[in-house]
Amino acid sequence: MKNIDSYTHLRGESLFVDDIMVRRDTLYGLVFDSPKAHGKIISVNYTKAETVKGVVKIFTYKDIKGENQIGGIIPDEPLWAEHEVHFQGMPIAFIVAKSEAIAKQARALIEIEIEELPVITTAREAKEKGSFINAPRSFNLGNTDKVFENCKHVFSGTVFSNGQEHLYLETQGTYAIPMENGNIKVISSTQGPTSVQKIVAQVLGVAMHKIEVDVTRLGGGFGGKEDQATPWAVMAAVAVQYLKKPVKLILNRHDDLRMTGKRHPYDSTFKIGLDKDLNILAYQVEFLQNSGAAADLSPAIAERTLFHATNSYYIPNVNSIVHSCKTNLPPNTAFRGFGGPQGMFVIESAIALAANNLGIDKRIIQEKNLLSENDEFPYGQIATKVEMKNSWHTALKHFNLEKLEKEVEEFNKENKRFKKGLSLMPVTFGISFTNTPMNHARALVHIYQDGSVGVSTGAVEMGQSVNTKMLQVAYETLGITPDKVKLETTNTTRVANTSPTAASATADLNGKAVLKACKALKKRLITVSSKMLSERKKDIKFEKNKVYLKGKKTNISWEKVVKQAMLDRVALTENAHYKTPIIHFNKTKEKGHPFAYHVYGTAITEVSLDCMRGTYEIDAVKIVHDFGKSMNLGIDIGQVEGALAQGIGWMTLEEIAYDKDGRLASNTLSSYKIPDVFSAAKKVAIIPLKTKGNKMAIKKSKAVGEPPLMYGIGAYFAIQRAVKAFNPKHKIKFHSPFTPEKVLMSLYEK
Repeated sequence: MKNIDSYTHLRGESLFVDDIMVRRDTLYGLVFDSPKAHGKIISVNYTKAETVKGVVKIFTYKDIKGENQIGGIIPDEPLWAEHEVHFQGMPIAFIVAKSEAIAKQARALIEIEIEELPVITTAREAKEKGSFINAPRSFNLGNTDKVFENCKHVFSGTVFSNGQEHLYLETQGTYAIPMENGNIKVISSTQGPTSVQKIVAQVLGVAMHKIEVDVTRLGGGFGGKEDQATPWAVMAAVAVQYLKKPVKLILNRHDDLRMTGKRHPYDSTFKIGLDKDLNILAYQVEFLQNSGAAADLSPAIAERTLFHATNSYYIPNVNSIVHSCKTNLPPNTAFRGFGGPQGMFVIESAIALAANNLGIDKRIIQEKNLLSENDEFPYGQIATKVEMKNSWHTALKHFNLEKLEKEVEEFNKENKRFKKGLSLMPVTFGISFTNTPMNHARALVHIYQDGSVGVSTGAVEMGQSVNTKMLQVAYETLGITPDKVKLETTNTTRVANTSPTAASATADLNGKAVLKACKALKKRLITVSSKMLSERKKDIKFEKNKVYLKGKKTNISWEKVVKQAMLDRVALTENAHYKTPIIHFNKTKEKGHPFAYHVYGTAITEVSLDCMRGTYEIDAVKIVHDFGKSMNLGIDIGQVEGALAQGIGWMTLEEIAYDKDGRLASNTLSSYKIPDVFSAAKKVAIIPLKTKGNKMAIKKSKAVGEPPLMYGIGAYFAIQRAVKAFNPKHKIKFHSPFTPEKVLMSLYEK
């Protein structure tokens, strides 16, 4: 089944927040933010701005009736600054005017005086000054100190991975509308409707039932709209509460880039120990996470880094620790992979350093230490139904790695200016929210009198085609045709208390709830059909809107059964609840079984390097991926392709840059580069791994949103191999992204 949004997307008819028809009395908002990264607010003069014709009101923290607090995990982030500012771009006031142009004119007239305080921009500096968001977390297995003494080979190094801008096509936005009796409807571009509802209610000082949040779809999210869509919705709602008129706020691209957080940069150190047979016996790693000025989702992201610190390898002795470091940058936030990529990059770097120093191919160490059945992860979960070696060996055989390696070797011998590099990237990624209580979902399914069906879930459609999968679950389970089913908007009134659309768990959680609801409805309608036919229920089934008896089509239609059910007063609505079984995690002991299952895969990356210019091309990425029993292979392959491009971008081109004063230097699309058609892989081959699937996944179709991003890490090491082929004296480093500038310097270092 194709993406149900494809037709309207292509024709430009799909509706996003900015496309919604607005009321005549709609007002427009604009944020006034801090020009300094850290300081005490001495004075703010709004007088000139307030006198601009068309300005209705300028809101500050003084206008908040509830709590001036939008922090989720830790309440450390005010909606609007009160007496201090902690990052450049921190909201101070909210200008509401009759047009956005008027609001811009007013913003330019606001005068502010700030007494500047010291600015911290890096995680390492934050650690040195004792500036942290919360206490560190640590996962441990075995005894690294004791084992390191007996290791044949021990290597240490440092790794830096930079941030990444989400650059969703649709910027942050919201439209808030006053309803009767003090209720407010908030149409938001958010991955977390319940979070928006909860925080809006908290700041406004009202009950959650007064706030309705509705989401049709997002024009991309990638984690950047999980928590960071919330403040804009809250600002608009505060204005609506006061003015009793609709307020619309759509951030322009420059405001969005300046005010929002990115993927977390990490500054890490490692120590790895191997025996004479190249078994990794011990691994020690310290992660310094640059969290920015407030917690946002940093503690949860830091935890996910620990969960994936050993990637696809079994290491019997592990000591890993992560510090969430408080700096004067915009609070960094969720991004596809949610801390997992940063952890995986470090272990891959450690193995690369070991291989380089031992003068062997990295893949020898990788292959020697791949996960096997019943291996223990550092967090206590026992690996079961492990497909890591299966994916690895399938990739080597299917893509004929031996031949590829010979071709690279021969090419490098024959060419001086151009060199090729090859790398393998295994991926093991756990599926579930690591915060166990978040692993639940609901679905509300109506069967209408004419036999058509409406499905509401907590899943937010943001380009990943989750609505298509929910529709598939509904029509396949009920035994009707797809045209009978409509996916409703994601709405907190219809489906409440939802987890955000994140963690690659959305299709599983919401799909299982839809499945449960549809099974209950089908059971009732089979009972009705049984009475109509005077036959046993077990002999009856629905298929393509018809009733089948013992495998043969009857003259009774789906619509006729529904009509009879109405006459019999049978409930044709079902509200189903699903929670993931088995999973648990004890944060005191840092042990448990946090994941429903793992997704596995292997990527072979081939690159060509122009050693005169320092530029490179990704020739091919050849992937064997564990889809389980994919319920929609076309959509799933599209997710792998998109995630791969994003991962390659993070590793090669996308360089976030702040100056010493905390000002974003990469604040335009001329100074911040994302992969275009020329920098994307020339060839991407994706082979589904043959497996039995996993019953914890919806219809045994495994989650696919985040895991493939980590295949992009392979590009870094393939480029590194090409550099080494040209310059044997190159001392390998691990500092991403590996931009052409860094490559050029590496090619000619002595």
